Amino acid sequence: METISFEDLGLDEVSLAAVAAKGFETPSPIQALAIPRLLAGEANLVAKARTGTGKTAAFALPLVQTIREAAEEPRALVLTPTRELALQVGKEIESLASGKYPRVAEVYGGQSMLEQLRALKRGTEIVVGTPGRIMDHLNRGSLHLEHIDYFILDEADEMLDMGFIEDIEAIFAKANPKSRILLFSATMPPPILKIAAKFMGDYEIVEEEIAAEEPFLTGQTYWTVREEEKIEALVRLIDISSDFYGLVFTQTKVDADAVSRMLDERGYEAAALHGDIAQNQREKILDRFRKKKTRILVATDVAARGIDIECLSHVVNYAFPFDGLTYVHRIGRTGRAGAKGEAVTFVRPNEMRKLEVLKQAIKRSAKGVINAGTIPSIKEVLAAKQKRLVERILASFISVAETDNDAAVGEKKTLQNVFPSRNPLFKEIAVELCSTHQSEEIVAQVLETAFGAELNPARYGEISNFNPSVTRARGMRFSGIRQSYGVRNYQPSGSDFANADSQRQMRLYVGLGRRDGFGARELANYFSSILNIPPRFVDRIEITENFSLASFPYEAGITALERAKRDRTMPHVHIDSRNISEREPYGRRKFMRSAVAV
Repeated sequence: METISFEDLGLDEVSLAAVAAKGFETPSPIQALAIPRLLAGEANLVAKARTGTGKTAAFALPLVQTIREAAEEPRALVLTPTRELALQVGKEIESLASGKYPRVAEVYGGQSMLEQLRALKRGTEIVVGTPGRIMDHLNRGSLHLEHIDYFILDEADEMLDMGFIEDIEAIFAKANPKSRILLFSATMPPPILKIAAKFMGDYEIVEEEIAAEEPFLTGQTYWTVREEEKIEALVRLIDISSDFYGLVFTQTKVDADAVSRMLDERGYEAAALHGDIAQNQREKILDRFRKKKTRILVATDVAARGIDIECLSHVVNYAFPFDGLTYVHRIGRTGRAGAKGEAVTFVRPNEMRKLEVLKQAIKRSAKGVINAGTIPSIKEVLAAKQKRLVERILASFISVAETDNDAAVGEKKTLQNVFPSRNPLFKEIAVELCSTHQSEEIVAQVLETAFGAELNPARYGEISNFNPSVTRARGMRFSGIRQSYGVRNYQPSGSDFANADSQRQMRLYVGLGRRDGFGARELANYFSSILNIPPRFVDRIEITENFSLASFPYEAGITALERAKRDRTMPHVHIDSRNISEREPYGRRKFMRSAVAV
């Protein structure tokens, strides 16, 4: 069967360049169906397409190709059910636009109305927003839809489920009646068709062909974990798994880089993938991941689109997914082709309400059930690693004893990398050592030398224990130290400083770097012992060759500065003045400026 290319869809050279820059190679079925119709025809369109099938680009590419000049009023409106999706769609449209136009404005509840008013006043060609906030602007007179050419409903079924039908009808009433209406929905329930019949007049329905689904083989669990302890949870998940090979999803490209860097500092083969990665570099990263030279890929949702790799063992939602459809699309990347997979979602204590909404979305999509999981203890992780080590060593001896033909030479060499016992030189050394020492002592010393660092409990940091039922019952009133200690009547003392979630933090320069043998963990442990605070309170650590930057709870930072003044054994410490908070009281800021000279 002949493969359809983006060139076949009617896209011009500018749009094709944008597609290539995004790393899209061939159009998805919904793109192949929708793009030529939107570029060539004038009919209204109802498109049935699941999340993750490239539907945003299916309407975004025709928009950015059609709208390339400034307009006094918006020319397109995109309605989405949630603010997260509004942001995601807005960024996707911007990423496909090559020139100055079209300008995109995202308007949604929870964001400053003043910022949105400024954006609309400056001028915008495409408005992406939630129904409630769009209504607010229409009522204020800050948004006018009389001249729009495109009225797009994204995730229409979700909007109906969330009760937006009246808002949608009110927005239709104030929009240009001659605008072209595009309705995208994962399902096609009767209320969707009712809207189409009422507002769209003549319309065309397109639907991607969906192959029969295989049995869903992905196990789903969630771990309740604080934001600053997520990296510890991820490391334990990787190490307790027998053969981790997976995708780790973050919300932003900054987070993707940070998580990848922290894993790299701990000795894991990881890479980041996001929108700022150049296409040639993206291809190299994906090639290494497909060949399992890199076994951990940290990616944003947008960057992960188009990745189709079999045999992933895990999908980790390091950041809570925007919505149920995003979640289902993420976890669908494992448990394929009859192989079992695991999906683990990190849930912050203050995200328990979102979790309940997610559970309902999973139930509606018939994609199994997400259950509470327990973060493995350090003891459990080390026990699993020890068991695998013993099995690996025993397998090498069995292989050496049982295989002696040319076909098995490559396998023997691989296994013998653990203990090259067939080398006569090492046999001589073994005989000599065992003649003067007990063999158990010799083996123990060799194992400690070879695997001591890997089985060292100090590789891992502590993680707070949470009782989800208590957390929900208390209404999440306190999310700091009180929760981390898990004690209902706990009252923080002066030595506890501030909790790690506090906005009052201090960014410090520390005269210790990689040349001094310090990584992120070593720096956190160093200040933990000096300041009597948990290592996790030393946050956002950046290690360079000669120095480090780290964030501390405010009072802990002050103590570190004062200790550095008095104690000559401590490294040089001063405030990273680029990060001084403008919200600090005058007295505090005065102290901080004087502390720079420490």
